[in-house]
Amino acid sequence: MSNVIPFPVRVAEPESEFEYDIDIFTAVDVAIRDLRDLAQRLRGDVSGQEQAQECLDMLTRALENARALA
Repeated sequence: MSNVIPFPVRVAEPESEFEYDIDIFTAVDVAIRDLRDLAQRLRGDVSGQEQAQECLDMLTRALENARALA
């Protein structure tokens, strides 16, 4: 009589708790585009334009840094 050695049973990978429909690079890229559009609409609101520009600069730097590391 021969010895039968069973193969180990594959365990299914646990499903992710979260399902992502967009990656961070795309999200930041779209946010930059939308923020640029919003800033242009704030023509009469100088403080709003400045705040939008600061956010735009921050997101642009973050995206460039993330792409450099990827």
